[in-house]
Amino acid sequence: MFLCNFDQKSTLEALLARYRLQINWLNEGAVISGSWFGEPEAGIIKNQLYVRPDTPIHSALHESCHYVCMDSFRRENLNTDAAGGYDEENGVCYLQILLADYLPEMDQALMMKDMDEWGYSFRLGSAKRWFEEDAEDAQQWLLKHQLIDFNDKPTFQLRQ
Repeated sequence: MFLCNFDQKSTLEALLARYRLQINWLNEGAVISGSWFGEPEAGIIKNQLYVRPDTPIHSALHESCHYVCMDSFRRENLNTDAAGGYDEENGVCYLQILLADYLPEMDQALMMKDMDEWGYSFRLGSAKRWFEEDAEDAQQWLLKHQLIDFNDKPTFQLRQ
């Protein structure tokens, strides 16, 4: 599983800054504020993402994509629980897979593998099968909210 480490610090910061997210890099063993699943999973409060060196990259991107995919009211009040519905959750998963290509040593295939290892559950049994065979609704949701373009590229905009 790929972890948030200081070698990736500038790249992850630059990627998430495009969404006006700020990363708080915590020391090993520090309490992670805003972590829904508990440590070492990423935490999020408003536009502040909290990670440690043992936080999985998939977790950092997942929480970040929740921030991107939620409406502005929820973003302004975000503290730990991203909430959102089924369609939004699928959009979050789809977008985190797309964003994996923007990180060195990570790509979509590795992101999907990490998601499976962590325990994301998809109707078809794996993130890869879901993404390739059953995620058209997630893709359409992201298009509707202008979070990706018709070439499956992130627009680096927040949901309005």
